[in-house]
Amino acid sequence: MKELLRSTDMTIIAFASALLRGEDIACFEMDVNMSVLEGGIGIFPRRLMVHPNDHDAAVKVMRDNEIPLGL
Repeated sequence: MKELLRSTDMTIIAFASALLRGEDIACFEMDVNMSVLEGGIGIFPRRLMVHPNDHDAAVKVMRDNEIPLGL
């Protein structure tokens, strides 16, 4: 898996996941359970991962929808 997006904003992660699934690009959200360690205050970023073969297509989907990647 290759990192596509890292954010503390859960809405961006959810929106990006929905866009990717709409394009038949499989994605996986990592660090979801970090809230146990942080107490649910959202200071640790979550990562959205995609297969390396899908990374370029996923980046295009994010840029087309103006989702900042920080790349």
